[in-house]
Amino acid sequence: MSVQTVDEYREGRISVACSGYVDGLLSMNGRDVDTMKFIISGKNIDVTPGLKAAIEDKIGKLEKYFTPETEVQATLSVEKERQKIEVTIPMKGNIIRSEQVSNDMYVSIDLAAGVIERQLKKYKNKFRAEQQAGAASVRTDFLEKDEAHDDEIKIVRSKKFDIKPMYPEDACVQMELLGHDFYVFCNAETEEVNVVYKRKGNTYGLIEPEV
Repeated sequence: MSVQTVDEYREGRISVACSGYVDGLLSMNGRDVDTMKFIISGKNIDVTPGLKAAIEDKIGKLEKYFTPETEVQATLSVEKERQKIEVTIPMKGNIIRSEQVSNDMYVSIDLAAGVIERQLKKYKNKFRAEQQAGAASVRTDFLEKDEAHDDEIKIVRSKKFDIKPMYPEDACVQMELLGHDFYVFCNAETEEVNVVYKRKGNTYGLIEPEV
């Protein structure tokens, strides 16, 4: 089967009956997703064989970082011209997640795969510590390989302040007065630490802890 035919398969232009054969060709070209379990769903979009193949191809290349049987949850959705993919990879004590939007679903898939790979490299030291505690979900050979990265997390400043009890609406007003994009406060109703933040369209969001 030609490369053109494989591309047609990815774009969903040929019958899914050929999927097994095409999957074999993709595996020969470096795609092997035997160690990852994919759960793919769609909202307001038909998950075509081409989209499914693209997800398994792009995200499947990250299997070199994960232990066998790692689960990948991918949700595709379309709203007007916004084509979004949400990828979630549950791990022991962690969740790797990427949400990407573009006007082309295949581009969104590429972006999500790139973000996840950068996250894995950025938090490598954290995963290494978890491996020593026997709770890692990433491959040992990846953790043991030393690499220099400029995107290591560096906390260069810390700040302490009094958290005053107030209602979420009052917290929003205080946030606007301070000119901030978010505000931490003690919710007077629940006596829990909450965060309000700005959203698009002159609206606000509220983050509450879940016990």
